Amino acid sequence: MPIAGSIREALGSASLIRKMFEEGNQLKKHYGADKVFDFSIGNPDIEPPPAFHRVFIKLAKEDKKGSHGYMPNGGYPEVREALAGKVSREQGVTLDGSHIVMAVGAAGGLNVVFKAILNPGDEVIVSRPYFMEYKAYVSNHGGRLVEVDTLPDFNLNIPAIKEGLSEKTAAVLINSPHNPTGRIYPAKTIAELAELLQSWGNHSGRLPYLIADEPYREIAYTLPVPSILSEYSESVVVNSYSKSLSLPGERIGYIAVSPTIHDKDEVLNALVYTTRILGFVNAPALMQRIVAELTLARVDVTVYARRRDAFKQVLDAAGIAYAEPEGAFYLFCQVPKGDDRAFVDHLKQYRILGVPGSGFGKPGWIRFAYCVDEKLIQASGAAFMKAMETW
Repeated sequence: MPIAGSIREALGSASLIRKMFEEGNQLKKHYGADKVFDFSIGNPDIEPPPAFHRVFIKLAKEDKKGSHGYMPNGGYPEVREALAGKVSREQGVTLDGSHIVMAVGAAGGLNVVFKAILNPGDEVIVSRPYFMEYKAYVSNHGGRLVEVDTLPDFNLNIPAIKEGLSEKTAAVLINSPHNPTGRIYPAKTIAELAELLQSWGNHSGRLPYLIADEPYREIAYTLPVPSILSEYSESVVVNSYSKSLSLPGERIGYIAVSPTIHDKDEVLNALVYTTRILGFVNAPALMQRIVAELTLARVDVTVYARRRDAFKQVLDAAGIAYAEPEGAFYLFCQVPKGDDRAFVDHLKQYRILGVPGSGFGKPGWIRFAYCVDEKLIQASGAAFMKAMETW
């Protein structure tokens, strides 16, 4: 029997990040890991903070009755309360546990949100470049992604977002610190966006949701990440511990809704219900209990800052221009006089792996992830120089 047509089509344009990652694994088997400069995937190599291991061991040794049984689909009540305190501090609002739904990572959380809010044909506005899986997350639930351009510095383009609004707009999706550019949207821009959405809602009778995907919130170098929940009533934040605690494989995150959201009980009930019917049922039990005890912990961001600076030196020497990252761990670079996919293929000849910007909706650019050993970054300098000499 044939597979679904929509999946066959999606497989034809499967994630370029994963494709490059798999090619990198093949090159490493052939040449050795230290001879391949793999900057393709945002897979943190920094170990979780020591506190994570201590809490993990402590909880694993417990023999508490019912600790492996079913729980409320939204998560353990005590965990939701603990995370409400964390989010309240970060967002400058007052939340309690009822505003939090535990999620299977940020990807699971976004799918839960879209399942809860989208009707067939509804639209979600996103600014390009953007994380390529967003399109699948929206289409999973009958929606359509509407792409708009950013400003040249990759800040949100409020007039472009306004142009993209329609009677079908269910939400605007933002990501800050941003993948792939590392941009942190300023508080002034967030305020302008909130004002636009409020005005549009007052005029149209439908207030769009503002959904913030924030897995990199705690990897910010100099600028603070502005609050979303305090700025706009119909706002929802989705976060995970993949980056802040270096736990991408554990698939643990959460959804937080604004304390002033309309029809709060209905929204929260919908999020809990969709968590169940999407087959997640609930977020991983042990990980919930662990992160509840680590609300003040995070990885050492200065390590990423040093790697960023080391990579900038490599790119500067090779003559490759880039957007200055304010957070996350990516350098988004302008392809010098050429096609981004061709440039990626050219770099592979020198065992350098990046992801073409066309995979993020931004042709002519390339993304490098610097969540790798600093020695590998420094060692890549000669390969970049040779690649640019023959480009």
